[in-house]
Amino acid sequence: MSEIKRIYFFVSAMLLSIFFLIVMWVFMPEKPIFTVLFGQGTNGYPYSIHNLMWVILFVGFGELVYRLDVVFKNKDQLKSNLLPEDDHTVLTVKELGPFYKKLKACEHLPMFLPKMVLRVITQFQTSKSVEQAQNLLNISIDLVQHEMELKYNMLRYLMWLIPTLGFIGTVLGISSALMYAGTVPPDSEGLLTEVTLQLGVAFHTTLLALIMSGVLMFLMNIIQSMEERVMNDAGQYCLDNLINRLYNEKNHAPD
Repeated sequence: MSEIKRIYFFVSAMLLSIFFLIVMWVFMPEKPIFTVLFGQGTNGYPYSIHNLMWVILFVGFGELVYRLDVVFKNKDQLKSNLLPEDDHTVLTVKELGPFYKKLKACEHLPMFLPKMVLRVITQFQTSKSVEQAQNLLNISIDLVQHEMELKYNMLRYLMWLIPTLGFIGTVLGISSALMYAGTVPPDSEGLLTEVTLQLGVAFHTTLLALIMSGVLMFLMNIIQSMEERVMNDAGQYCLDNLINRLYNEKNHAPD
């Protein structure tokens, strides 16, 4: 289910980027700023590296929106009273059954809390040891953190891909300018102007790419920090409302 939603955000971002570029292509005036942003007036426009970078940027935004949606869903789940939150409830092996069934239905969702609680409950029902349950919680937090890091690999790749495309555009632009300079007489009046224009467009791709990757990096750091904070809150919630309430009746039975 989570992967389907991720694909939905991906497709939506692609369609939105194409709509955005079409609007810019139809309505933007002939101004130098649009040459910098979209490669307007260059050879092959609108099929320019500038526009390809815009599509990738929107895909990155779609991935960020998906991660933000996961953050908000995890925040909402922490407020849904999945575990007892009063000052006197204790949980024995028998009393954990209803919580296990309730959380099992949420296991497939991209949530931190159900995975951690289910592992702890299973461990405690098997070993009857609070210490082992707490150790498993610590391991589960590490696993969830590692899993979360892996979820950002696509964004890291996009932040690498955009500057790479920018450098490719610069190299192609320089190559095109040199080829043009080699096909016209050295004393041509428009030689210097045309070569300078093509070199300027070439360096614009790198400038635009660095700005785009910087924006993506900034937003990714903010959202990843939010997700890590929610994950820590989920671990603390599990510790306060599950680990500290576990009670093994056999260990406290009268002699």
